[in-house]
Amino acid sequence: MEGWQVGVLFSQSGMTSVSEISQLQGTLLAIDEINDAGGVRGRPILPIIKDPASDPAAYARLAAGLILEEGATNIFGCSSSFSRKAVLPWIERRGGLLWYSVVYEGFEYSPNVIYTGPTINQTHLPLASYLFRHVGKRFALIGSDYLFPRESNRVIRDIVEEAGGAILGEHYIPLGASYETYAEVLTGAAQAGPDVIFSTVVGPATSHLYDAHSAAGLDARHMPIAALTTSEVHLRATRRPVAAGHFVCGSYFESLATVENTRFLARYRARFGAERPADAPAEAAYASVHLFAKALGDAGTTDPERIRAAVLGQHYLAPQGLITVDPDNSHTYVRPRIGVSTGRGDFRIVEEAPEPVKPDPYLIYFDAPAPSV
Repeated sequence: MEGWQVGVLFSQSGMTSVSEISQLQGTLLAIDEINDAGGVRGRPILPIIKDPASDPAAYARLAAGLILEEGATNIFGCSSSFSRKAVLPWIERRGGLLWYSVVYEGFEYSPNVIYTGPTINQTHLPLASYLFRHVGKRFALIGSDYLFPRESNRVIRDIVEEAGGAILGEHYIPLGASYETYAEVLTGAAQAGPDVIFSTVVGPATSHLYDAHSAAGLDARHMPIAALTTSEVHLRATRRPVAAGHFVCGSYFESLATVENTRFLARYRARFGAERPADAPAEAAYASVHLFAKALGDAGTTDPERIRAAVLGQHYLAPQGLITVDPDNSHTYVRPRIGVSTGRGDFRIVEEAPEPVKPDPYLIYFDAPAPSV
């Protein structure tokens, strides 16, 4: 009996491979689990794996090939706005379905995308709210120079100004810039005296930012970095140990104490080793495949329209907790959490929303979720 073919489009080299290797591993672990349990309706899920090597043109070309030549109309892939935007025209034109599993800048809706990562009201708002209460309202913004950081900082600027705070500098650094560039920008940003460095730096350069913070002698207790995309993988890739006291908002941290996460971590480490930590991109990609498998079991076909109809409103008890695909906008209910770096290459959760938060990618409702400690 033939299996269910799906496309897997994650970079294993280049700038975005830092998160996409995690996504690839989470995807393959979920597929292994499903297949080891008998597959879906007795048929295995068969991944067709392509490596776009962080090249936007390659994402588009390979997505087109997966749909037109391989017949894999459900694609798990991408970790950046530039790759998602490159793939989206092919997905929409040819009727495919993209499963996108990382945080992004919001202000988008496509019926051909299932957004399983958090969106702006589940990340930007709760992180800003926490910083206002515990750190301060004077922000310096440092980001990579492309869509996600610029749009994220537009949102943060509005949130900060609405709260009576101030933006004391906004800096964008080219993708692939050297450590020296980050050190120069960080030193200049720090001289303005912000309470916090708000980071939308992505990729391997994330470690440059934390190394530069440490080399400049800055104290995370007085001027921390607060980020949307920094993960345990980034913390362990720095040349200098990352100090305690830096903040990240996400729906998943490796230290999360749930039964489901304990089981997930055991299987993840058995499959890939303990050297590379499980992080938010890995967990969200893992959960995406399980959501797909539940929808596939209901639909009995990989036809994207029928899969989409089956997954809207679908629940899954993921390592991060219960998630639900919102039938209103194809984004996912997740539970925002604030993690603080411990100085040991991981995060301690210091605050979380009391329940999963409805996704609001257009930020129609401006209030951050009420926290719990």
